[in-house]
Amino acid sequence: MGQALRTADREWAEYSARQTATARRNAKALGVPLAFLYAQTNTKGAAALTWGELSKPEQRKAVADLKARLTQSVAARDKP
Repeated sequence: MGQALRTADREWAEYSARQTATARRNAKALGVPLAFLYAQTNTKGAAALTWGELSKPEQRKAVADLKARLTQSVAARDKP
């Protein structure tokens, strides 16, 4: 039983790696971030496209800004 599980795990890992490689090639061919292909909504897809246009420092700032907005939103919502 143990050997069968290890074999299944290895086969799944190989399959997953092939799928990811294919998705990466497709994203590159389309000129979109990989995350765009996995976005579950149009809004998330638009965010992935926008995110891909930002520099690394801009991405860090955007994350910090979003976290701050979320903190403010939660605090406002939790007020009695």
